[in-house]
Amino acid sequence: MQMSKDLQEAKKRMLDGGYTCVVQKDNQVYTSMERGVKPLLNWLDERTDLCGFVAADKVIGNGAAMLYVLLGVKEIYTPVISKAAKATLDAHGISLDFDVCVDEIVNRAGTGPCPMEDAVKGIDNPKEALRAIRKRMNELNSYNNI
Repeated sequence: MQMSKDLQEAKKRMLDGGYTCVVQKDNQVYTSMERGVKPLLNWLDERTDLCGFVAADKVIGNGAAMLYVLLGVKEIYTPVISKAAKATLDAHGISLDFDVCVDEIVNRAGTGPCPMEDAVKGIDNPKEALRAIRKRMNELNSYNNI
């Protein structure tokens, strides 16, 4: 796939700036250093209009892929993507450029699947996936506050 100029710039900005995620369209750019799906959830919560934007993201599991569908991005670059995430983006017509496709994204401890990828397993509706992701985020936040 030939990357658009916007996606080339977003990829460079992510890699050079140490961001976890960059979305851009023309001169409009949003960046984040937050990990996981947090920046995507924030943009959804803030009702940030990202329709037609491109995204560069460090790692994309199926949870993130579902959120990108809801955000309306048209093109994505990632160094690492899961097979389920690739299938989701393909099914929704989102152009994709990646370095490595893995069976699944693992959690930060390396002991099992990413909690967000696990939360959306078996779900193919992005709105249902959003509910499952929010539920898992609440569970994780409750667990971490004990």
